[in-house]
Amino acid sequence: MFDLGLKDKVILITGGSDGLGYASAELLSSQGANVVICGRRGDYLKEKADIITERTKNQVLAIQADVSKADDCKKLVEETISNFKKINVLVNNAGASAAGLFEDVTDKNWEEDINLKLMSTVRMCRMVIPYMKSNEQGVIINATIGGGKAPNAGSLPTTVTRAAGINLTKSLANEYAKNNIRVNTICIGLIKSAQWDRRSGAGSVDELYLEMAKKVPMGKVGEEMDYANLVAFLSSKRSSYITGTAINLDGGLCPVV
Repeated sequence: MFDLGLKDKVILITGGSDGLGYASAELLSSQGANVVICGRRGDYLKEKADIITERTKNQVLAIQADVSKADDCKKLVEETISNFKKINVLVNNAGASAAGLFEDVTDKNWEEDINLKLMSTVRMCRMVIPYMKSNEQGVIINATIGGGKAPNAGSLPTTVTRAAGINLTKSLANEYAKNNIRVNTICIGLIKSAQWDRRSGAGSVDELYLEMAKKVPMGKVGEEMDYANLVAFLSSKRSSYITGTAINLDGGLCPVV
């Protein structure tokens, strides 16, 4: 196996009970990392953590938390530190798409989206960075979207909050490079996930993916493991000279590099 140097690293993933976060958690656990996942549904979260533990023979810690709430962010970080005494990698993965026309987006929509996607990342970084500084190294990976660089019509408020996440990534990378803390963002395109499964409703999700693939230059929709593999690489020593980047994971869809 290609050694990523992740054995015994403590990796905290928000939104780790489903989809892209779950795929990342399983891959990282299989590499020997001590993985912590969080989610709002406690029983479901524990069930998914147990599945990963059984598959990888490596214990995964599940902590119930809603990262849109400041107190839950604090609890999540404190419980992780209590169990492992450090956090090597933070993956700010939590979020759900919210896209509409400008005049249809209410103040409540804006506030909820900013709180879930931007302020949760701000709070998690604020609380984790001091531990990384004391450990003289760390990695932060923020999940954003290509629309944060090149927004389409009817894509609010998500593209605005994701644009802020891309800016935050570069700002933190510049500020904490001297502390050996690397910060990057993965700009996600059209990737198969539980969110798309739910959106397909009574229709065929396979047909939905085929229709989506027509928009992608590579002619296909990405897989959850495409994301997980990139998370693992950015978490590892193999990417030790990469920081401040916004990497498009989209089969060429985003018109901006």
